[in-house]
Amino acid sequence: MSQREFVALGTASQVPTRRRNHNGYFLRWDGEGLLFDPGEGTQRQMLHAGVSATSITRIGVTHFHGDHSLGLAGVIQRINLDRVPHPVDVYYPATGEVFFERLRHATAFHETAELRPRPVTGPGPLAAPGAPFTLEAVRLSHPVDSFGYRLVEPDGSRLLPERLAALGLRGPDVGLLQREGRIERDGRTVTLAEVSVPRPGQRFAFVMDTRLCDGVGELAEGADLLVIEATFLDADAHLAEDHGHLTAAQAARAATEAGVRTLVLTHFSQRYPDLDAHLAEARKHFDGELIVAEDLTRVSVPPRRDL
Repeated sequence: MSQREFVALGTASQVPTRRRNHNGYFLRWDGEGLLFDPGEGTQRQMLHAGVSATSITRIGVTHFHGDHSLGLAGVIQRINLDRVPHPVDVYYPATGEVFFERLRHATAFHETAELRPRPVTGPGPLAAPGAPFTLEAVRLSHPVDSFGYRLVEPDGSRLLPERLAALGLRGPDVGLLQREGRIERDGRTVTLAEVSVPRPGQRFAFVMDTRLCDGVGELAEGADLLVIEATFLDADAHLAEDHGHLTAAQAARAATEAGVRTLVLTHFSQRYPDLDAHLAEARKHFDGELIVAEDLTRVSVPPRRDL
C-alpha cells in the first residue's frame, strides 16, 4: 500500500445518487491521515475503503453545506467509540462555529478522544502540531465562507550513494552528515551539498465548492496532486457561476496553468449520470495524469519531481 495515497470516499455533489455517495475524501501521508469534507455515509465508505478511525489525525471541512459536513457528527462519535489514542485536529471556517458545535454534539456519546477545534479565520498557515508538512488555507468563492486546503512538504535533499562511497562515508557518518549538514573526514570538511542533490517537497491541494477565483490558482500552484470539484460541464457554465461551482473545463485549465502533475476531478452534479463528457472536456485542456473519480477510487501521490 502506498504511504502517500488519496482515497475518494464519495464523489456526489448536493445529493447522493445510486452510484455516488456524498462527499468524503481521505489523504494518507506517511503517518498522517487527513479526512476532508465528510458528508453523510462517510463512516460506511471508510469501511469499504479500509480507512479506520484510528488512521485519522486531522479533519478539514471546507464549508458548512450539508453534503460536505453532515457526516462529521458520526465521524467524531466513531473517533470516540474507537478510543483513538492521538489528538485529532479539526479545521473549519470560523464563521461556521455554530454548525461545528451542533455537529460535534449532535447526540449523546461518551467522549474518550481528544478533539482539537482549529477554526480558520482567514487565509494563511494553519497550526499543525507534529506534522511533517505545512498546512495552509486559502479563501474560495462560494455563497458561504469556503476555504481550500494545501499541504506542502519542505524541500530536502537526496543523497548520492556514489559520492558517499567515493569519500568513504557510510553508516553513522551519513546520519551525522544529514543532521549537521557537514562532517570532518580525512582532514577536510564534507558538506551535505557535495554528496546530494535538492529534493523538492511534494504538494497536495484540495479545492471544493467555488467558482473561478484567485484562490483556485493559488491552491493548485505546483501541486503534485490536485483534487478539485468539477460539478458542471461548460454547457452549464451559467449554473456553475450562479451557484459558486466549477466546470470540468475550468478545473482542467486551472490545473494546466498551475503546473499540476496529477488532476483528480470530483463532486459531480446528479444531472450527469455518465461522466464521459467530463473526461473529454477536461482532456482538451489538461495533458497530465487525469482521473475522473468514482467512489473508492485510490490515487497514489506521484513520484517526486526531478530537478
